[in-house]
Amino acid sequence: MDQATALNLARQGVQIAIMVSLPVMAVTLFLGLMVSVFQAITQVQEATLTFVPKLVGVALVLALMGNWMLTTLVSFTQLCFQHAGKLG
Repeated sequence: MDQATALNLARQGVQIAIMVSLPVMAVTLFLGLMVSVFQAITQVQEATLTFVPKLVGVALVLALMGNWMLTTLVSFTQLCFQHAGKLG
């Protein structure tokens, strides 16, 4: 494996990590912002109020997009193993 191939695999790895984690992070960020605005408006400072919506949102994202996430990660892993097999 030459240096260009290794750098390409590293770049793809970072790109796939961002693609797979972005939906979960975006939903968590959005729900956290909405709950913070709600808490600021209503003066309700309950710790579980911030945790439960995020947990439900992440569960929904994983239920809806989990298949795509897993397929993407498996295909990248197979690509890495194919490149590793060419070394020996």
